[in-house]
Amino acid sequence: MFPSCHPLLEEHHSPINLDHKMIKDNSLGSLHLEGFNVTQAGYWTLKNDGHSVVLQFGSGMSVSGGGLPDVYHTIQLHFHWGDPATNGSEHTVHRRRYPMEVVYADHVHFGHISQKLSSVAYKGQTTKVKPFPLMSLLPKHNMSQYYRYYGSLTTPPCSQAVVWTLYEVPIYISWSQLAQFTSQIFSTEEDAAQVTPLQNNFRHIHPTFRRIVLASKDAKLPTGMGSPLLGSAVSVHLLPIMLLGSFISGL
Repeated sequence: MFPSCHPLLEEHHSPINLDHKMIKDNSLGSLHLEGFNVTQAGYWTLKNDGHSVVLQFGSGMSVSGGGLPDVYHTIQLHFHWGDPATNGSEHTVHRRRYPMEVVYADHVHFGHISQKLSSVAYKGQTTKVKPFPLMSLLPKHNMSQYYRYYGSLTTPPCSQAVVWTLYEVPIYISWSQLAQFTSQIFSTEEDAAQVTPLQNNFRHIHPTFRRIVLASKDAKLPTGMGSPLLGSAVSVHLLPIMLLGSFISGL
């Protein structure tokens, strides 16, 4: 149904592996975030669509600058994870897969999402989430450290029309928060004859081919095996998807 999701020789698919073969671009500075420090009125919607858990926002947030060709309006964020024994980020760093890939945390505000997960355990379920300033989910002290490349959506229709911005600095969630995704979310409806855990919802790595991956002016560039895991926290690479990082055009 979506032939573009099964590429043979197309050169602009995502995700990719990130390594030291990047080109530093001193023109890539900080992004300009509009409305990210504001608590929106009303409620946001958290939904299990059978492929991921999606947080849908209201209007009023946008991203520009940082070498982006346009102003992009923030619509939603979603998550990719593995299973209790397997890491599940989509992008990798020196072939290392992180436990989870998420858009934009301090523990307090990530808890606004994780505490609602039991309400969207099964496909098709939705719940309301009280809005909070989205900036609290961002590496606000490291916003100028990121990587940039042109790629595709990682879910159908897999359109090759995405400007990816991947933040260099990871964020952290607890093991118990990660376990809520890997063990308590299902890809089937609640009344299904057999419920199936929603696990390993990441797309395989694609070749870079001739694409250039840029590093921002302040990026440190990945070395060795990347950032270590610290203490009892789980490293979650802050790789924006459909929000601050996947800027879609031409669809």
